[in-house]
Amino acid sequence: MVSASDFRNGLTVEIDGTVYQIIEFQHVKPGKGAAFVRTKLKDIINSGVVEKTFRPTEKFPAARIERKDMQYLYSDGDLYNFMDPESYEQIAIGQDVIGDSLKFVKENETCKVNSYNGSVFAVEPPLFVELEITETEPGFKGDTATGASKPATVETGATVNVPLFVNQGDTIKIDTRSGEYLSRV
Repeated sequence: MVSASDFRNGLTVEIDGTVYQIIEFQHVKPGKGAAFVRTKLKDIINSGVVEKTFRPTEKFPAARIERKDMQYLYSDGDLYNFMDPESYEQIAIGQDVIGDSLKFVKENETCKVNSYNGSVFAVEPPLFVELEITETEPGFKGDTATGASKPATVETGATVNVPLFVNQGDTIKIDTRSGEYLSRV
């Protein structure tokens, strides 16, 4: 059990049957009245954010989130297949769980599969990926005085804004959290 006075950023707790991750917390001691803990919590299953306050003596069970490295194999309609590289066990995860998290991930890349009590609720792609540009317009010199960009389609089908000097066939590095171009490889 974790008391509200022991809350830390990133901690996962179960409150009223729902699993939350603590995004922000603040211990408040007003001049009048009792102290309390103000928190911002993210529902890890539905990904909603709520703000709640607790008395420092309230206790909640800690939620055990399992984060496992798994290799993304292929997609089959609305199902995405992953394999555990140690046991070679394969699982299929539905499109509703995946969302947009695999738009920069190629087949055979390693992702983190997050589960709670054996139920998968999220897939985290690697932080940075290197992808080849399959389609973009040519950039022209003298188009701009500042850093302009143009849209480019990468090999997974996603669109990224890249600088004008990047051409079709180039391999680029992308931050999967924001979808931004980082550099040429």
